[in-house]
Amino acid sequence: MATKKFRCKVCGYVHEGDKAPSVCPVCKAPASEFEEVMPVQAEGDVQFVPVKKKLDTNSNTYTLIYAAVMVIVVAFLLAFVNSVLRDRQNENIKMDTKKQILAALHVDKVADVNAEFARYVKADRLMNADGTLGETVDDSQFATSYEKEVKDNGRLHVFVCEVDGQTKYVIPVYGTGLWGAIWGYVALNADKNSVYGVYFSHASETPGLGAEIASKPFFEKFPDKKVLDAAGSSVALGVMKNGKVEDPSSQVDGISGGTITSNGVDQMLKKCLSAYMKFLTSKE
Repeated sequence: MATKKFRCKVCGYVHEGDKAPSVCPVCKAPASEFEEVMPVQAEGDVQFVPVKKKLDTNSNTYTLIYAAVMVIVVAFLLAFVNSVLRDRQNENIKMDTKKQILAALHVDKVADVNAEFARYVKADRLMNADGTLGETVDDSQFATSYEKEVKDNGRLHVFVCEVDGQTKYVIPVYGTGLWGAIWGYVALNADKNSVYGVYFSHASETPGLGAEIASKPFFEKFPDKKVLDAAGSSVALGVMKNGKVEDPSSQVDGISGGTITSNGVDQMLKKCLSAYMKFLTSKE
């Protein structure tokens, strides 16, 4: 095994051995003042130059630094991927929301969502305090959470639509079922008091039971139902326990075995549509 050489950085003394001496025999400098060197032939003379230290991949310091670098690199890559995909994800959510609004208008199996939406939905308007429709929302600011729009921004959306030359209005609704969020869209005829169509969906209702609120057989119970009571003072449109309908003109049977979810839809309709009472009863 080749003998190593260590040079004193104070006096230049060169020591040969496996390690630096504890004390320089010439100037008494401690071992910390020694550096490992190697002889290099230069212009016929031998010079000693410091040996480049190899990275100790077994040390704790190396392990910690390596782990920290990997965490930073992975975090950066995840942030980059998330940034790249965010716009696409948001666009997909936007397209799905538009498809749900179109479904309330009985427009299904849409190939080009934006084209069909532009064909049927003429404006996304905000309701004024007096019930009239005011500001038109640009498509670039299209909302996908109408619960957040109401709670955070106080904005009540009304989609003004046209189907076969007739005006329709679509109102977003949202609430809570048995296991989580439920939401939907209620399309009204021009009189604003009769249902043209509905669409409902959910986050986690029980398949075959509460989840049936998102089925066509349930949707088909709503067309032509009255939204307001006879006096026009409150929302009558609702969902009753299966077989317990009292007013067929405005109530529908709930889902068998899905009573709590059905109650959630009933409460959702009452609460959300009540916020639009001034619009529903206005002459506009």
